[in-house]
Amino acid sequence: MNNEEFAGQRCLVTGAGRGIGRELALAFSRHGAAVAVLDRDESARAVADEIRKAGGSAEPVILDLADTAAIEPALDALASAFGAIDILVNNAAIVVPKLFLETTLQELETVLRVNLHAPFVCAQVLARSMVQRKRGRIVNIASHSGLRGSTARAAYAASKGALMAATRVMAVELAPHGITVNAVAPGPIESDLTIRTHSAERRASWNDAVPLGRYGRAEEVVAAILFLASPGASYITGHTLAVDGGFSQAGLILKPK
Repeated sequence: MNNEEFAGQRCLVTGAGRGIGRELALAFSRHGAAVAVLDRDESARAVADEIRKAGGSAEPVILDLADTAAIEPALDALASAFGAIDILVNNAAIVVPKLFLETTLQELETVLRVNLHAPFVCAQVLARSMVQRKRGRIVNIASHSGLRGSTARAAYAASKGALMAATRVMAVELAPHGITVNAVAPGPIESDLTIRTHSAERRASWNDAVPLGRYGRAEEVVAAILFLASPGASYITGHTLAVDGGFSQAGLILKPK
């Protein structure tokens, strides 16, 4: 992928103020895209400033995606100020790490609002413009939790499984308009959060369960997203790409003695 792969294109990344979203926003800018950086707090402005200082074009969008009624007006305002979006990456998500029997209906509704309703609305609003222009890329960030039954992930898994199902339908319905829709399902990824919250026991369990025997890196997830948004993926749509070291495909793993 060259440094001008996305030249002349405008990209919106949600949840771009930190973590994988931040790395993705910076990567799109390095490859020539103008980037709309959406997050719920001032981190959006900080990342946009970082892109501008490096010579790129960026626009901060401070928006709490839990307020789904505010999404369409915010994206309409963005289009007026920034231009029509060519690439949407629905990255923002929240987790309620609770067992199924302990998860409240309110917690489930909160997770679904951010992880399913918000990307659905973002894609719907921006796809209308993409349909008019007969082109566009949408990448939804799912999770291994939507593919496998991990403990303490009932609400999160429900949201990500539903997002992958919606991805398939969106892909089929938008294909005649030149728009591709795919998903990326990361496995355990090394980040400030996992470093802070994953115990030695949990890390060992992940390393045993992942055939490649390690956590992934943010740049490995970013590379997959960039590929699905690129011209090289123009004949790929409706697909969920697992970036998980083989975790979602593994069965019994016998370790050598």
